[in-house]
Amino acid sequence: MNWKDLAAEITAVGASGDSSEPITGIEYDSRRIKPGSVFVAMKGGRFCFWVMDLNPDEAIAAGWLEENSLTASYLKRMLRHSLRRADQTIVLDRFMRERVLSKDIDANRVSIVPPWSHDDSVSYSTEGRRSFRSTHDLENKFVVMYSGNHSPCHPLDTLLNAALVMSSQDGYAFCFIGGGSEQNKVRDFAKLHRLKNILCLPYQPLKKLSDSLSAADLHVVVLGQKFAGIVHPSKIYNIMTIGVPMLYIGPQQSHIMDLAADLGPTYLFAAQHGDVDGAVQRISEAARVSCARDNESRSTVAERFSRHALLPQMMSLLEFDTSNDPSILEATQQPSVKAQ
Repeated sequence: MNWKDLAAEITAVGASGDSSEPITGIEYDSRRIKPGSVFVAMKGGRFCFWVMDLNPDEAIAAGWLEENSLTASYLKRMLRHSLRRADQTIVLDRFMRERVLSKDIDANRVSIVPPWSHDDSVSYSTEGRRSFRSTHDLENKFVVMYSGNHSPCHPLDTLLNAALVMSSQDGYAFCFIGGGSEQNKVRDFAKLHRLKNILCLPYQPLKKLSDSLSAADLHVVVLGQKFAGIVHPSKIYNIMTIGVPMLYIGPQQSHIMDLAADLGPTYLFAAQHGDVDGAVQRISEAARVSCARDNESRSTVAERFSRHALLPQMMSLLEFDTSNDPSILEATQQPSVKAQ
């Protein structure tokens, strides 16, 4: 989102400078303002808490913080205080909402708005696919791609071991694009096992993102076993916009598997952490199945997570008191994701 997008969706705004400047964060402390920050300071204004990664829950689940430590207790109290003080809390999926409600928070003040895709700047590119694959010697390969943050919260061990098992099959390539603390682990794994079927690349600029995402034949989305409702991998929404099938590695109960029935078994493949044989089988199945990019079910689901579908929901929650407009509350507590 940039300043122009924000200004177009709110009732009144005074702004100067470059309206195309991207918004990179929200700050409530004037001492922490950086270029791209939205500074929120309104006397008597409503406090809306937009939850991304839920902490200290994430730090505890990752083992970075002892759950019964004094630090954890203090951070938990701070989180509860913020949630109780908020006029509206916006979470990303139903699992995150359940976790927030478990902290004794009023359900009428907790709404769900998933992150929207970059559908205004990301789309399938036939020429970009051809160019990217040619540049990186991926022609005539079935490309399995993990694109995004390489986080220890979302372990890549199952995918890496699948690449090892399939290393003798010349028709497959595993492409890891992005950054994060775990990307060195990917490089080290490939070096240790002398794998020529693994390619590591840095983050791609936004203007080239369509090219790299379009180059994949199968995208991989990973969610750590303990992290449903704590973090929310949002890459799935750009992948659906591109239209390339995906392999999900993670727990059965998650916002990603909520989409499985709508997306269909020839678009969303799934495997559990540690099930390397299962991951290999899913990859092989995906290579055999012909899944048309114009799949109607996928397009319908992708539309639900587009910017123009979700941004108005977000702005409605920021601008209005949902206690006086039940229709807003109902729409955002039961989002377009089918939660069976």
